[in-house]
Amino acid sequence: MKHTFSILFLFLVTLVTAQNVSRKLQSTQHFDDRLELTMNDGTYIITPYSENIVETAFIPKEQDYKAQSHAVILLPQKTDVKLKESAAKITYTTKGVEVVIETEPFKISYYYKDKLLLSEKQGYVKKDSTEAITFNLDTDESLYGGGARALGMNRRGNRLELYNKAHYGYGDKSELMNFTMPLVMSSKIYAVHFDNAPIGWLDLDSKKDNTLEYETISGRKTYQVIAADNWYSLTENYTMLTGRQPMPARWTFGNFASRFGYHSEKEVRDVVSKFREEQIPLDAVVLDLYWFGKEMKGTMGNLMFERDSFPTPEGMMAGLKRQNVKTVLITEPFVLTTSNRWQEAVANDVLATDAMGKPYTYEFYFGNTGIIDLWKPKARSWFWNIYKDLVNRGVDGWWGDLGEPEVHPSYVQHAGGSADEVHNIYGHNWANLITQGYKKDFPNQRPFILMRAGYSGSQRYGMIPWSGDVGRSWGGLQSQPEIALQMGMQGMGYMHSDLGGFAGDNIDDELYVRWLQYGVYQPIFRPHAQEAVPAEPVFRKPEVKALAKQAIELRYKMLPYNYTLAFQNSERGYPLMRPVFFDESDNKDLYAVSNEYLWGDDILVAPVMQQGITQREVYFPKGNSWYNEKQHYEGGTTQSITIKQNEIPHFYKGGGFIVTSAEAMQSTEDYTGQALEIHYYLDPTVKESSRIFYDDDGTTPDAYAKGQYEILHFDAKIRRGQVFIDVTSEAGRNYEPIKRKLTFYIHDGGTVKLFPVEIESGGFQTIKHKLL
Repeated sequence: MKHTFSILFLFLVTLVTAQNVSRKLQSTQHFDDRLELTMNDGTYIITPYSENIVETAFIPKEQDYKAQSHAVILLPQKTDVKLKESAAKITYTTKGVEVVIETEPFKISYYYKDKLLLSEKQGYVKKDSTEAITFNLDTDESLYGGGARALGMNRRGNRLELYNKAHYGYGDKSELMNFTMPLVMSSKIYAVHFDNAPIGWLDLDSKKDNTLEYETISGRKTYQVIAADNWYSLTENYTMLTGRQPMPARWTFGNFASRFGYHSEKEVRDVVSKFREEQIPLDAVVLDLYWFGKEMKGTMGNLMFERDSFPTPEGMMAGLKRQNVKTVLITEPFVLTTSNRWQEAVANDVLATDAMGKPYTYEFYFGNTGIIDLWKPKARSWFWNIYKDLVNRGVDGWWGDLGEPEVHPSYVQHAGGSADEVHNIYGHNWANLITQGYKKDFPNQRPFILMRAGYSGSQRYGMIPWSGDVGRSWGGLQSQPEIALQMGMQGMGYMHSDLGGFAGDNIDDELYVRWLQYGVYQPIFRPHAQEAVPAEPVFRKPEVKALAKQAIELRYKMLPYNYTLAFQNSERGYPLMRPVFFDESDNKDLYAVSNEYLWGDDILVAPVMQQGITQREVYFPKGNSWYNEKQHYEGGTTQSITIKQNEIPHFYKGGGFIVTSAEAMQSTEDYTGQALEIHYYLDPTVKESSRIFYDDDGTTPDAYAKGQYEILHFDAKIRRGQVFIDVTSEAGRNYEPIKRKLTFYIHDGGTVKLFPVEIESGGFQTIKHKLL
C-alpha cells in the first residue's frame, strides 16, 4: 500500500506542477540580449535586465508584441549570460538568476543561486474574456504586494482585484483601495512584477492549491522576476527597474494644517495665526475644494480661486510664505458641465470621449462631469498651463484627488485606450504631467505631489501617496502600518495616512493623540479630517493639544534623521518604514507582523493601536540590544512594555546612531543643520557600525548629483575596552562649506557621556570613550 500511495502522490504532484501538456516548444533562437522560444501557441522572449532581474514576455499567436511599459524605465544592462541546451532542458543563466526550461512537458522555472523561486504552472491560459499566467508556489511562503490594502500582512489566500477604487470610511479591513499594483513579493525574497496596465486580478493562492495567477482583460503578458539575497537588495533592484523617488523638499517633513475644508481666505489666515500663537510648528496649509467654489457640488473643474471667498489669494499665499508656511491646493481631473471651464474644456478638446468622439459625460457625487484625457497632448498642455499659472501666483504644492479615477465608466474612451485599459495608470500619468511640467518651467523647485492613486513606478514622479478616506476609528488606525509597510516594500516609500482618521464625526481624544504619535514615525505628518471634528491640534482641548504639540515637536527634532532616510530612499530605494523581517528574514514568526516596524536603520516603533491599554508586547529583533531611555532589551526576545500617555513606544538599536536637531523650530525654514545631537547607543557585542547624516539646501532638485550636499560619516569601533568614533565630512564639489556643532551622547549601560565637537565641511574628528 505504501508503494502504491507513493506512485499516486507523485502522479498528483506532476499534475499540479506541470505546464499545460498541450503547449509544445518548437524552436529556440539565442540573440546577444535575449532568448526566444517559439511555441505552438505563441512566442516567449526572455531578456535579462541585470544579474538579478529577468523579464519574460509571451506573445500569443495572432497578437502583436506590445513593447511599451508604463512601469519599467531600466534598459537591459549588458549581462554575462550562459546558455546550455539539451534535448530535455535549456538553461539560461546570469550570475544570479537561472531560467530553466524543460522541454517535455514544457515548463519554465526560475532559480536564484541554485534556490528555486517559482515556476510557471500552466503558463499562458486563454479564458473566455480574459488571459492569465499561472505559477507554482511553495506551500509555506508568505506573499505580499498588490498595492494598498488592509488584509493582514501576509496576503496569501486572497484574490486581489486590480482596479483602483476608493473605499470610504474603511477600518481594519479593506480588500480594494485606491492604489493597486500588479506586483507580488515572497518571503523567499523574490518579486514578480506583471508589467501590464489594464485592469485584472492577482490570485494569491485563493483556492489553496499553491497557485499564483495573474489575470487581465488585455495587454501585455510580460513579467519580471527580481531576486536578491536580502530584502534591502530586493527593494533596491525593484526600484532600479521602475525608478527611484526623487528627494522631496525639506518642508515635506514638517507639519501640515489640513481639513475638508477651509472655506475662506480669512479662515486660512486665522488657522495659521493660531498655530503661530500656540507655538505649534507648522510648514504647510492644504486647501480642499472650497478654494475654487463655495459649494461642495457643482464647481469642480473651475480650477481658479473663488474671489468672493478668497479675494486676494496671491496676497494670502505671500503672507503665509512670510510666516514660513507653504500653500498646497487640491485639484481633480474632473470638469463638471456646470463649472466655469466647461466650455473652455470642450473647445480645447481636452476631455475623454464616447465611441463617436464626443465628450463623454456621466453623473457622480459632485455633479455631471467629463474627465480630462491625459493621453491627449493638447489636454496635458491645457491642464499643465493651469498649474503653471497657479505656481506663478504662489502655490507651493499639489494635492491630486479622485485620481483612481473615482468614477470611470468602462465605455469612456481615452486617446491611450479604453477606460479599463488606462484606469490604473491615470494617477501615474497625472503625476508624470506635473513632474515634467516642473522640470520644464520650474527646474529649480522640487514638486510636492500628494495623490491617492497610482501604479508601479509612480515613485519616480515624486508621488506622495496617502491611504484614502480612512475611518476615524481604532480599526482605521490599526490598518495603517500594514498599508504603509506594504507600499514601502513596493517602492512607494511615502505612503501615509490622514492622521487622526478622516471619516466620521466621533471625538476620541485618545485615538487622536495615538494617531499623531504614530505620525512622528511615518513618512508624512498630515492630520486631516472632515471638518465636524477638527484635525488641527490648535482646536482641541488643552490636554490633548499639549500631547499633540509634544508629538509634533519630536517630529521636528527628528528632521535630520528623517531627511537622511529620504536620501537613502532616493539613492537605494530603501523604505522609510520597514517590516521587522527586513532585518530578520529567516524568522517565519515575523512574516505577518505589522503592529511594530523599523523606522530606518536604528529605531524600532511599536505604536499604540488599542484603546485604553497600559501594556503591550514588543518583539526585539535579534542581533542587537535595544534601548529606551535607561532600559535595555535583549534582541531576539519578546517583552511586555509599559505604555506612557505622552509617547509612542520606540527603541534604539545598539550600535546605532540617532541624529537629531539641537535647533528649536517653528517650521523647517528655521533649520540650518549647524547644531546637531548625535546619540550613539553602545552595544559591546556590536564591534563595528557605520551610519551617515545627509544634508543639502532642502530645495534644489538632484542636489546630490549636482554635488550640492554634505554627508557626515560616523564609524564606531570597539577596541581594547574603548569605543572610537570617527566623524568624516564628505562635501560635494559644489557645496557651500559650513561649520557644524555636534554634541555626541554616548549611551553606555544607562549612563550618558557628552562630547562636544566642531567639524567643518571636508573635516575629520575622532571621539574616544572608555567603556564602563
